[in-house]
Amino acid sequence: MNTPEIKDWHAHVYFDAASRDAAWALRERIEKTFPIEMGRFHEKPVGPHPCFSYQVLFKPDQLAPILSWLVLNRGDLTVFVHPNTGQQLADHRDRAIWLGRQETLDLSVLPD
Repeated sequence: MNTPEIKDWHAHVYFDAASRDAAWALRERIEKTFPIEMGRFHEKPVGPHPCFSYQVLFKPDQLAPILSWLVLNRGDLTVFVHPNTGQQLADHRDRAIWLGRQETLDLSVLPD
């Protein structure tokens, strides 16, 4: 069995109306701390994500520093982290890392 290659990683910071300001402040700190790509600030559930969220896109060699930083700086926010191998369902369902409370994803929107 071939092990897939991790092309990059996504961290999705989850928030709601009450934690919006904390999520925005964390986003600004992430952007100042790391040379990464930031996704849109969604104030509604998008794709498989059950909460408001934004995406942080980073390369495999950035996983340890970004994950470590998020562990220490996320506050009460939940962060869902997954690899991108081209196997979207497995990446979101089987290969995910949760920081904070685990949420239920809508996996029906992902291809097998």
